Amino acid sequence: MRKDRLYFLTFISIALIYALISSIALHYLNKSGTLTLLQTYMEFSKNEAKTFATLVSHQMNTNPDKAKVIQNVQQSLEETDQDIGYLSILDWSGKIVCHPDIKNVGQMAGASESFVSSVTEELTLTSFYEQLKTRMDEIGTANLENESEVIHLYPVAGTDWIVAVHVGLDKIHLRLNELKNRFYLIFLVMGLIVVLSYVLTVRWIGSKYEKRLELKNQQLEDEVVNLSKLNRAVGDYQQKVNQEESSDQQSKRRILTYVRNELLPIPTEEIAQIYTENTITYVVCFDGRRTTSNSSLDELFSQLDNAHFFRANRQFIIAISSIDKIVRYGNNQLKILVNPDSEQNIIISKNKAAEFKQWLNL
Repeated sequence: MRKDRLYFLTFISIALIYALISSIALHYLNKSGTLTLLQTYMEFSKNEAKTFATLVSHQMNTNPDKAKVIQNVQQSLEETDQDIGYLSILDWSGKIVCHPDIKNVGQMAGASESFVSSVTEELTLTSFYEQLKTRMDEIGTANLENESEVIHLYPVAGTDWIVAVHVGLDKIHLRLNELKNRFYLIFLVMGLIVVLSYVLTVRWIGSKYEKRLELKNQQLEDEVVNLSKLNRAVGDYQQKVNQEESSDQQSKRRILTYVRNELLPIPTEEIAQIYTENTITYVVCFDGRRTTSNSSLDELFSQLDNAHFFRANRQFIIAISSIDKIVRYGNNQLKILVNPDSEQNIIISKNKAAEFKQWLNL
């Protein structure tokens, strides 16, 4: 339950971080995409206005009948695609000469309907974006139908006419919303993929790590159980040895040691440990006395009862009765705690641990 809660909190945290980053990125991407769309339309509109003005000027030069030219231009404008914007022709007074909707012909183009007020005024991309937003806010998105604004003017050479480029606010608002929704959809799909992939990856790695921990814990539990058995065996063996010693007093032996220049024989049942240090062999008794011996550990061990004494390593011989506790040490090694305490660690190697357990009848 705790692991599932951890994974859930991880999912929530990653989702919140992704949402925060996405909101910032979406703001800039949406603006960048909008500016790119508007720039494309502005460039296309300028080229279209220039081309149309050139064609109208050519017709005026080749056909002196102005009414016929207006009729032809009006007919061509009525057939144009008004998906986002359209063209119209104004005279210098602002009166509409030609328009895709013939009902507007002859009317005056209001100044409030245009972003520009003269032929010489240049509408930049940034100002177009800002004015478009302001105009949409003023009108309201619910009232944008059939609303348009003039974004570019181009004069027709040899006439008093001006080609006006109109942008349909409802159409461009629809395009901008479509662009925004695409960004939202892309980031939503990416977010689900990224967040779920991250959480699943974390969970997969976590499960692998948990299995390793469980295996190590199981190994540790097994070692603890084995050490418990080993310590119980030590206690049982110590009790058995004490009983044997009490029932067979004649089997006691002594070893000869020295205290300075004095010879001191010590009964083996009083010996807790024997060790070497700096080539000197020391004999430690249960009461804490420490004497020395001229014999090596090998010679002394050969004289001792193997049922009561064990050669722990090259440096130590320990008596069964002196063992206080056995603990795990290093890589499958055993550390023997004795009484009285030893100034040096008594370590039984991995290879000798099996022999030690066999000595304890395990």
